[in-house]
Amino acid sequence: MKQKWLKQLLRRRLAAVLILAVQLAFFCWFILSGIRRFPYAAVLLSAVSILVTLHIISHHNKGSFKLAWTYLILVVPIFGGIVYLIVTFQSAVRRFKQHNIQIDIAARPMYMLSTTRIEQAAAVNPRCSAQMRYLEHFMGFPVCGNTQAEYYPWGDKYLAALLAALEQAQKYIFLEFFIIQEGVMWNSILDILTKKAAQGVEVRILYDDIGCFVLLPSDYCKQLAKRGIQAQIFNPLRTVLAINLNNRDHRKIVSIDGKIAFTGGINLADEYINAVEKHGIWKDSGIKIEGPGAWSLTVLFLQMWELGHQMRSKQRIPITQQQFLPFYPAETEMKPQVLSHGYVQPYGDSPMDDENVGEHVYMQLISTAKKYIYITTPYLILDDSVISALILAAKSGVDVRIITPQIADKWFVHITTRSFYQELIAGGVKIYEFTGGFIHAKTLTTDDDAAVVGTTNFDFRSLYLHFECGVILYNSEVIEQIKNDFLCTLKTCSPITAQKCKVNPFIRTVQSVLRLFAPLM
Repeated sequence: MKQKWLKQLLRRRLAAVLILAVQLAFFCWFILSGIRRFPYAAVLLSAVSILVTLHIISHHNKGSFKLAWTYLILVVPIFGGIVYLIVTFQSAVRRFKQHNIQIDIAARPMYMLSTTRIEQAAAVNPRCSAQMRYLEHFMGFPVCGNTQAEYYPWGDKYLAALLAALEQAQKYIFLEFFIIQEGVMWNSILDILTKKAAQGVEVRILYDDIGCFVLLPSDYCKQLAKRGIQAQIFNPLRTVLAINLNNRDHRKIVSIDGKIAFTGGINLADEYINAVEKHGIWKDSGIKIEGPGAWSLTVLFLQMWELGHQMRSKQRIPITQQQFLPFYPAETEMKPQVLSHGYVQPYGDSPMDDENVGEHVYMQLISTAKKYIYITTPYLILDDSVISALILAAKSGVDVRIITPQIADKWFVHITTRSFYQELIAGGVKIYEFTGGFIHAKTLTTDDDAAVVGTTNFDFRSLYLHFECGVILYNSEVIEQIKNDFLCTLKTCSPITAQKCKVNPFIRTVQSVLRLFAPLM
């Protein structure tokens, strides 16, 4: 059966890719034939490229994106400007952005249903008070107390905790993942979801189409519906070139009754729990939060669910449905659900609002650190501002260490990551590669009083193009666990020296080209 649906899936996926390729080929043929027939067409198209370049330069955007598009247009001036206009100024792209912004505005009041603890948190952690105010007052994500956090340094520990929590569900279970693949991990989860749906628990699953491109059958939503589970595919691949195909749902969220939530780097596939070997040992991490803080991740899911529904059916659905509320503000004040030390501030990041929340979270913690900055990330493809912040911290006496994988999952991304090593090492940043496997965890720990566990990689796609999420912990005992996990992982890593960064001229040229166009990858 699996071979049958896999063949059908590959046929459909291949057909979509071929249609896109045919469109691109026809576009190139149309332009070239037009130039041969009308000599002045080349001049006109080059003029369009110049105007587009001026627009890109004047537009509010990251310098790296401007530079990448400018170089692309310079390389192919006849095609470059038209390509930019076609993929950028489409009505579907505008609708996608408008729907996202409208849903975000409507959802803002929902986050504040739990009582904010920003004043108490800022008093005990003044270093991060600006961070707290930015996320709460400007972006709408409250600082939450009375929330217990539990950190999982490996995928198998995360899965065990997740299965136990799913069994406790009484009202609803929401899952939002970039990758879902049939196997030991997903099947064990699906068995519980099927049982809970039969018991009357509302189960919703949202998964990204590109993340599951060749992993799930095309009718998987219908298969889940037969189990009583609602499912949506986020931003399905369409046979029309559009820039919003880059905007993937890279989040990993599980919400159980709005009271328990999980996030982190772990997707629902067997390599994440080392049940199969894909790139050696797979090192990942996740976090569970229980209490008022879990509600923020629930609202993030509901926003994405409504966005997917609107893009598919062109109809709005309310996300303020009463049955989803796990508590009321007065009840939270009088009867704290969970007692714990410290505070949490879950947050989301959207590429549609021109506000780089994930980058700002990282930058503020990096720029205010006084003792140390410990980072784990599978990819290290950075904007100049992040590079400068890391090097400035290192030159200021802060112990800056970064762990990346030794084994590549994508060779071109790995080569690009290594192209940043030399500059960072020269600036005092210490780089280590996780030996014998692939580290997929996305964590940032600073000064024993703040840490982030989430889905955002240190690369352009995560920071600027994807939907992401994370949890910041302030003055929590869990921060020590994350720090210890980093130091323990460090023992299995190989330090990278300036000597190791030296490559032959060919590789250096490839790195330069890949680094230049990294924002467009």
